Amino acid sequence: MGAYVIYTSGSTGQPKGVINDHAGVVNRLLWMQDAYGLKPHDRVLQKTPFSFDVSVWEFFWPLFTGARLVMARPGGHKDPLYLRDVIAAEQITTLHFVPSMLDVFLAQGDVRQAAGLVRVMCSGEALPGSLVRRFKQQLPGIGLYNLYGPTEAAVDVTAWNCARPEVADNTPIGKPIANTRMYVLDAQLQPVPLGVVGELFIGGVQVARGYLNRPELTAERFLKDPFSSGRMYRTGDLGRFLPDGNLEYLGRNDDQVKIRGLRIELGEIQARLLEHPQVQEAVVVARDERLVAYYTGTRASDLREHLLRGLPEFMVPALFVHLDALPLSPNGKLDRKALPAPDVEALSAHAYEAPEGDTEILLAQLWAELLKVERVGRQDNFFELGGHSLLAVSLIGRLRQVGMEADVRALFEQPTLAGYAAITERMEIVL
Repeated sequence: MGAYVIYTSGSTGQPKGVINDHAGVVNRLLWMQDAYGLKPHDRVLQKTPFSFDVSVWEFFWPLFTGARLVMARPGGHKDPLYLRDVIAAEQITTLHFVPSMLDVFLAQGDVRQAAGLVRVMCSGEALPGSLVRRFKQQLPGIGLYNLYGPTEAAVDVTAWNCARPEVADNTPIGKPIANTRMYVLDAQLQPVPLGVVGELFIGGVQVARGYLNRPELTAERFLKDPFSSGRMYRTGDLGRFLPDGNLEYLGRNDDQVKIRGLRIELGEIQARLLEHPQVQEAVVVARDERLVAYYTGTRASDLREHLLRGLPEFMVPALFVHLDALPLSPNGKLDRKALPAPDVEALSAHAYEAPEGDTEILLAQLWAELLKVERVGRQDNFFELGGHSLLAVSLIGRLRQVGMEADVRALFEQPTLAGYAAITERMEIVL
């Protein structure tokens, strides 16, 4: 008999009940008390819906340590002003935030009423370094802890204290908690070298029993641990060990997409975007054979150039969509399905200027066909419209079919329609 079953949709969208044992959840609670030392005078705000596994420690940690459990009103976890007020009125010392909701909470303005907090736990999503910096600025002296773990391993299995003065853009998820083992493995289930990205696997007492009435799925995700006794859980998450032994989370392995025959890690692009000083949150998705980046923060015009300094051209999104806030699910996690479809015409960063002259008109027609856009203006940039190296080569081939001399290197040097047309015309005159 398990301790509890919580249903999770995971990345597949198919609900599955996870059976967690008493030993796993008790280990998790004992570790948490040993690490953070809840006292009888502490007050924990229970605000997570009980369908989300964070609610397990919210309920039981204060109850078995003699602290006070304060229940938020239904739906209160979505209301930053209510949370600010209840933290002050109930003298809350401890609570949990999904990073997306912490961002909303800090953005609502005056959070000085929450200054009585002692510790804030974050989990459920990657914690951006920019959010850590804002937290420290707005709520100085309050502990912030980044926890990581799937429902399939009794809530959390690694922890990181954000107290260090240096703040990484991609906050580490830390080291394994008590009686837990973390592995970073390749496709053959072999450990990868330090610093190399692999899939995260979890071993130890907190690994769940499996999925309720789903033996095939259980066998697929819960494997015999080749490095120790017991089983290990295949998370589907990507990560790597840092030189100091801490782990860095780099997104889902189903965030790995293949575009134009090239395998791309969306998590790596997101991590690079978060290094930009004007970006607070970022998510990258693949739509219609294009990479689209959604971000919050201050509108930025140099995101493409920023990414090109650290990533190959094929990993740079064709479109950057600024949002006031990323859409959230009822549990407060990012809702990818609710990300707005980008307006393809918005791929142009400039006011439309009609092509002038025969060369520009011809190029505009070819660009529109190759890039699958309705129209191309004089100041539009081939690469900002979704162009890439393979399409550049295709363009050169089509130009030569109509008897025009063209050079792919010139397109990288002058990627606007007007600029490239001028170079092409000069080449024709020279010939």
